Amino acid sequence: MRSRVRVWLNRTYAENVFFMDQLRRNPSDRAVDIHATHGDADSPVLAAADTADLEPEGLSPAGYVEYALDQCQRRGIDVFVPRLHQSAIVAHRADFEAIGTALLAPTPQATAVFEDKATAYEAVSSVGVPVPPWSRVRTADELVAAVEELEAGGHKACFKPAAGAGGVGFRVITRAPFSLFHLNGFPGPYVQLDMVVDALRRADEPVDWLVMPRLEEPEVSVDCLTGPDNRVRLAVGRTKKGRRRGFTLDEQWLKPARIIAEGFGLHYLSNIQFRMYGDQPVLLDVNTRPAGGLHQLSLCGVNAPWAAVQLALGEDPGVIEPPFLGQDYAVVSGPKPVLPSVPVQREEADEVVLQAAVAASVAVGTVEAAAEVLPL
Repeated sequence: MRSRVRVWLNRTYAENVFFMDQLRRNPSDRAVDIHATHGDADSPVLAAADTADLEPEGLSPAGYVEYALDQCQRRGIDVFVPRLHQSAIVAHRADFEAIGTALLAPTPQATAVFEDKATAYEAVSSVGVPVPPWSRVRTADELVAAVEELEAGGHKACFKPAAGAGGVGFRVITRAPFSLFHLNGFPGPYVQLDMVVDALRRADEPVDWLVMPRLEEPEVSVDCLTGPDNRVRLAVGRTKKGRRRGFTLDEQWLKPARIIAEGFGLHYLSNIQFRMYGDQPVLLDVNTRPAGGLHQLSLCGVNAPWAAVQLALGEDPGVIEPPFLGQDYAVVSGPKPVLPSVPVQREEADEVVLQAAVAASVAVGTVEAAAEVLPL
């Protein structure tokens, strides 16, 4: 009988409960145990894991590496999927390999390039991948100049942090004065230029933003699985236009994604996002980690998390072609259990007891579930 595989996910997104489900339902019928850690005791990933720990707060990147090495050694981790402090962790890949843990993460060079969006845009444009026009701004005057240049070209300006993920800090500039119109309905991404300029002039320190034109839909996120040999094993685009989601194998999206994944050492799972600038697809962002929506590829008959674990274990799954493309769908929310109070260790001896406690818990965490698919 083949040995059980022990996988650790650290401080990951709630949606990765589905990543964990796919590991357990792998086509190799291999037994998988999942360890999860998080700073939030109510994270659904802790309840979904076989064992769980609360992460200590306030650790420096170097301190977190020591914590991670200890977790891997004590828990017998075979494959570690790091999100928090990914850059610091991959710099110590040899230390993890020495204790028998494979990192499901890219090279240190890749994380360095894609931590900063300006560096990333410069790098990918140098290999022929189109990027939108952009300016790096740190002051109010630089912001105004960048916005005016874009508006003169007929574009709507937006800005986002040069470092960040998940759309945090993204705003669209508007010249319309603040009014009751902006207080109706739900808050949106639009922010008045004069308010931003005033905030910048009153700030104690400069910002670090990229200003660029508001790019058009569709947004296409290409999920890539790349081996340590820099060869892509899987590339599938997930399309997004309003609420409608779908899949694509169109080379206008996949070809530039492969160039980036193979050329910059984006080993294992990465997510490369594009939008339209006029009639041309351009790079939006690069995530050096599994996307929260990666599990949606199961609608195409693909188990990407397990294929990535196989690669990390040295078991090459070969080139993976989706047997079909799933129908268009929409994402809806669904409940997921959380632990009754604080993370409890789900050892085999008390597995039944803990499962009963979780089932009885009245608290639920809400995640985006592609398992709840709405045909359109």
